[in-house]
Amino acid sequence: MAEKPQPLEVGTKAPKFEGKTHDGKDVSLDDFAGQYLALYFYPKDDTPGCTKQACNLRDNMSVLTDAGVAVVGVSPDGGDSHAKFTEKYSLPFPLIIDEDKLIINKFGVWGEKMNYGKTFMGLQRTTFLIDGDGKIVHVFKRPKTAEHSEEILKKLEALS
Repeated sequence: MAEKPQPLEVGTKAPKFEGKTHDGKDVSLDDFAGQYLALYFYPKDDTPGCTKQACNLRDNMSVLTDAGVAVVGVSPDGGDSHAKFTEKYSLPFPLIIDEDKLIINKFGVWGEKMNYGKTFMGLQRTTFLIDGDGKIVHVFKRPKTAEHSEEILKKLEALS
């Protein structure tokens, strides 16, 4: 039997990562030094829950930016899928291609899941709030897709 996802915990230094977006841009943890980063892992482009989450983040991007929070999405989807998803919903933040699950595995969000009584391997929807020094200050396990920005802002306020 495979292991259940074991996301990194609060207080852990976020692992260094580098990835590419659908348009070939490089994105790394170092790009966000000195500011908060909401690094959100989601299972699949253009599915109901993932779309709700992405659109909630998009619709609240100016409030998140004003609060000093950058947003980056990561999924195991490829570049074509990310390109269509980004364009269809006008997403203003980068989506990293992680088909080999290198970043996903570093953060411990891949493993055994259960849905409708069936067990399968998959990505556990999780967001890591990382501070400007690269430390994980909060882990949102199973975030509310339609209210995720609000969850992030509320947690940020509690940390202040």
